[in-house]
Amino acid sequence: MSDPVRVTIWNEYLHELEDEHIESIYPDGIHSAIAKGLHPFGSFEVTSATLRQPGHGLGNGLLDTTDVLIWWGHKAHHEVDDDVVADVHRRVLGGMGLIVLHSGHFSKIFQRVMGSDASLKWRAVGERERLWNLQPSHPILDGIPDYVELDHEEMYGEPFGIPEPQELLMISWFQGGEVFRSLCTWRRGHGRVVYFRPGHETYPTYHNPHIQRIIANAARWAQRRVDLPTFEALKVAPIEPLPNLS
Repeated sequence: MSDPVRVTIWNEYLHELEDEHIESIYPDGIHSAIAKGLHPFGSFEVTSATLRQPGHGLGNGLLDTTDVLIWWGHKAHHEVDDDVVADVHRRVLGGMGLIVLHSGHFSKIFQRVMGSDASLKWRAVGERERLWNLQPSHPILDGIPDYVELDHEEMYGEPFGIPEPQELLMISWFQGGEVFRSLCTWRRGHGRVVYFRPGHETYPTYHNPHIQRIIANAARWAQRRVDLPTFEALKVAPIEPLPNLS
């Protein structure tokens, strides 16, 4: 039996404390709902971290033992310390997986790993979203039907200001007519990066078993496979003896 995937779920944890409707959907926070949704789909060791904790909850060696970091943010991207962003980025390059959810597209860490502003169109009126499965043989889409339908979601529309995905796995269609690249992957350094669109805080998206399964599959796919602490130009001795070349 393989070891559990060590997952850290980062959440601003602001909306749930400030809005009674959102609290009714996610009484223990979006991070808790995501954590609960992982467990039916594999073996996971889950830790949560939130914005207002010291070091945004990501200090004290937590990232040393994180195989994949799941990131949800929305209204306080500017409050995330640049040093924390730099540390997360360095660890992704060294092999840690990163899954960015919904409005995390505007997070500092996603913009940094993408090298772009990740801009898009949006509309929040609770319209229907249909996510089409483009690659049913991909591990992230294991067990997912031809499409996943959400009765109410926030609309994101193209153009999406990201580099061309290395894998485009799902496209969303919205009731108002727009489409969006909703499940994408990239490699950055030795780390794997996933962006997954659904998850507006005013809708119970993270209670949907298909959405839960996609996130769980993505966590297994993106988990750390190597641990290289830094990328440096290292002067090394030759493997084989060399003649005097000077």
